[in-house]
Amino acid sequence: MLEQRRHQRIRFGVPPRAKVGFGGKIGEACIENLSMSGLMMHCDIPLEIGQSAGCEFSLFGSPVMDVSVTVVSRLGDLYGARFQAGLINQVVIEDAIRGALASGKASILSVHEVGGRKIMRIAGGLNGSLRNDFMHALTRVGVDEIDLAGVTQVEQAGLALCVVATERHGAVLGEQSVCFAEAWKFALTLPGHPAV
Repeated sequence: MLEQRRHQRIRFGVPPRAKVGFGGKIGEACIENLSMSGLMMHCDIPLEIGQSAGCEFSLFGSPVMDVSVTVVSRLGDLYGARFQAGLINQVVIEDAIRGALASGKASILSVHEVGGRKIMRIAGGLNGSLRNDFMHALTRVGVDEIDLAGVTQVEQAGLALCVVATERHGAVLGEQSVCFAEAWKFALTLPGHPAV
């Protein structure tokens, strides 16, 4: 899980909705994750690998993005698609991602090796949507330290993940944003720490 992707995946606490046009049909979709190069979405109409589709969505009040995508993978109703975006769409998508991270409605989790130590970095919302990636990093990759300097919003489920990381896996909490530090300090005063 050491980060090798060209573009980081953005996860959402509440998945944004999208409209998808394909083969003369318009369907509803739910975005699982997003990057500057594409997205993963659950879609209620069947799409075909290798074919283009239209995708329209907004990230939590951002301007509506209307982009063409090429379907590259499928697992049931979950599709991976690459953007066929031009420069203007890339700027709009980047601004929307930046806004969603700043508000804590989106999250990025990555693992990097620095000086022989594996550091997990979290930006945006620290919430339950990160659970699978968080636990994979802890149990399969191994994490020495968690950098929380980029956290903009904290939920109980995110605090519980940090308890698991520190108490069961020996990870150290490194740099912390003000909002995380305050939430963590308060959580430690509660009997039994955050619910795990």
